[in-house]
Amino acid sequence: MGSRGKERALLIRYTMFTLGLAVMAFGCLLMIQADMGVASWDVLHIGLTQTLGLTIGIWSQIVGGIVIFLSYFIARVKPGVGTVLNMLLFGLFIDLFVWLDFVPRADRLLLKGCWFGAGLLLFSIGIGMYISPRLGAGPRDSLMLALNERMGWSIQRVRFTIELFMLTVGWLLGGPVSIGTLLVAVFTGPLIQRTIPFWEHLMREPYGMTRKEQIHA
Repeated sequence: MGSRGKERALLIRYTMFTLGLAVMAFGCLLMIQADMGVASWDVLHIGLTQTLGLTIGIWSQIVGGIVIFLSYFIARVKPGVGTVLNMLLFGLFIDLFVWLDFVPRADRLLLKGCWFGAGLLLFSIGIGMYISPRLGAGPRDSLMLALNERMGWSIQRVRFTIELFMLTVGWLLGGPVSIGTLLVAVFTGPLIQRTIPFWEHLMREPYGMTRKEQIHA
C-alpha cells in the first residue's frame, strides 16, 4: 500500500472511530430521554451534573481524564491518541445532542420502551464501530485492563467491581437507576459481540486493517 493509500486508510479508520463515538453518544441520549435508567458510568455523570452542575458531557470528560491518570498510576498504561480522542469526543457529542434538543423526553410507556430499546441498540452498535479501527481503548477500558494487570483479577470481576462502584456513587449523587440500568448491564455485552464482527468485516484489508489487527469478540 502506497503512502496515499495509507493516508486514505487512516482517514477511513478515524472516520469510523469518530462516527462510532457519535452513535454511542446518541444512544446514550435516547436512554437518558427514555427515563428508564442508564449505564452505570452515565448514572455517575448524571449524578455529578445534578449535584455539582456542569454538563453530562463535561463530567464524562473529567471522569475520563481521571481514569486515564489512574490507569497510568496503577499500571503505567500510557494513553494513546484514540484514548484521548475517545474521552474528548464522546463528551462533546453528548452535549451537542442535548443542546440540539431534538429528542423529546418520553412521557408514555410505549415511547419510553422505544427510546430505550433504540438507545441500547445504537449504543452497542457505536461501540463496535469505534473499536473496529483499533485506534485505542477508551479510558474506562484502559482502567479495567490496568486493574486486571495490577491485581490479577479476571476481566469480568474487574469490570463488575468498577461498574458497581460507579453505579453506587452515581446513585448516591442522585443519578437515575432503574430497570434500564440492569438491562444495559445484561444486554450490552451480547449485542457488542454481534456488532464487532460486522464492523471488523468492513475494516479489513481495503481499509487498512489486517486480519491480525481484528478483534474476536
